[in-house]
Amino acid sequence: MSLGSFLLSQTRKICIGSSIANIYARDAWASRQGLQTLSAISGNRFVLGLGVSHVPMVENLRGHTYTKPLSTMREYLGKIYADAKDSENWPIVLAALGPRMLALSAELTRGAVPYNVTPEHTARAKSILGPDNWLAVEQKVCLEETTSTARALGRAELERYLVLPNYRRCWLSLGFTEADLDGGGSDRFIDAMVSPEAWTRFSADWRSTSTPVQPTCAFSRSIRPAISMQQSVRWRLFSPG
Repeated sequence: MSLGSFLLSQTRKICIGSSIANIYARDAWASRQGLQTLSAISGNRFVLGLGVSHVPMVENLRGHTYTKPLSTMREYLGKIYADAKDSENWPIVLAALGPRMLALSAELTRGAVPYNVTPEHTARAKSILGPDNWLAVEQKVCLEETTSTARALGRAELERYLVLPNYRRCWLSLGFTEADLDGGGSDRFIDAMVSPEAWTRFSADWRSTSTPVQPTCAFSRSIRPAISMQQSVRWRLFSPG
């Protein structure tokens, strides 16, 4: 939220979202106060994106106990909304991957901000969220013309995610195999996630699902991701009015 505060202070019109704020990093009351404060000082331009994170980050890094994601998130949201009369309008979204977390997003928040997914997942998410909820999806784009170099860059970018069970389960549900996800990722997997062809298909498929925003995470040989979903601007989806 500290980055969000800075970005809001340097802008006047665009909306800024925290995507993805780890619910184990701050308690529900702190998140609620942060949302209300940043909304108040920015003219309601802040969107609170929340996620359950991953076991290694929660237990090994932070020293907490990772509990069941769905029930933990439901309880966390219940505490955020405690005694609130208009909570259904609060600009909160969830980093949802699986169908049950997506359903929770539709039930208790304004929508979802999936990360590391494919157009097939976007279509599924849209069907679960329905036409009235927000859906802002991260898509990686590799700024490289040579296929072999693009794949190498893609593997380097995705390496840290390939060991995380939450993402692996999501990718397996999308039709990838364990073999696709081992050894740095198969060409099939890498191409689906970051290749120029995937982006062309992604854009077309995204339009066909009526998802109204296309945030990206771009990388090349000389730059690290300039804007990722952890530091993202929801250009149209969350724009005022």
